[in-house]
Amino acid sequence: MKLTKYLNLLLLTAFFIFSSCVILKQSSKPTLFLIGDSTVKNGKGKGDGSLWGWGSFIGNLFDEEKITVENDALGGTSSRTFQTNGLWDAVLVKIKKGDFVMMQFGHNDSSPLDDTARARGTIKGIGMESKDTYNPIKKKQETVYTYGWYMRKFINDVKAKGATPIICSPIPRNPVNNDKVVLANDSYANWAEEVAKAEKIDFIPLNQIIKDKYAALSAVEVKTFFTEKDHTHTNEAGAKLNAAAVVEGLKKLKQNKLNNYLK
Repeated sequence: MKLTKYLNLLLLTAFFIFSSCVILKQSSKPTLFLIGDSTVKNGKGKGDGSLWGWGSFIGNLFDEEKITVENDALGGTSSRTFQTNGLWDAVLVKIKKGDFVMMQFGHNDSSPLDDTARARGTIKGIGMESKDTYNPIKKKQETVYTYGWYMRKFINDVKAKGATPIICSPIPRNPVNNDKVVLANDSYANWAEEVAKAEKIDFIPLNQIIKDKYAALSAVEVKTFFTEKDHTHTNEAGAKLNAAAVVEGLKKLKQNKLNNYLK
């Protein structure tokens, strides 16, 4: 009887030790958080309407036994509304020291500041300008800042947690016009880079990397990466190309520890 109790106690102790090791391993495992708009995660990230964001596929390019990839992007958001609607607070509370946050905003920041549909726009540029605006969605006054102001807020919050912020410039929209590939300059891509340089954080020139790929293709080939619904959203092939482009840019950031978790 005593032997049985001893064995049970031994097994119980071993179980607790094993469980503690598993929990410790899980808690020490870093997380890569993705934040952005629908070009990072469309809908629930399951390809509804054949629209895909690159965040749905980038996890396949990381060793997920060593790092967790969490896609918290949400379609329709701007750098402003991702914060003012509480989405950022929900992500920020989960971030711990040693994590990474990759952000891509800009597509929706050019919207009006106070329209009755979304009220999601930001002031153009990266300065400290602000404007007191009536938000018809929330039915209250709101101080709206520049794109750069909101991006700096993300960066400072991430740094305060002991995590690593990384900015990606927004992916280019479908450049095919009259059956020709017309690669236009993107102000938000430039501003994203300027913010990253000013804040001395790593930057992935995603916009340019993808445009370089499009430049080597015909208009017919480029169109195969986009849905026919609009000129912004990618299909599965386009999202996978963009995810690979993110990793291509990441590999050029030699000092970034996130590279240690790539396959």
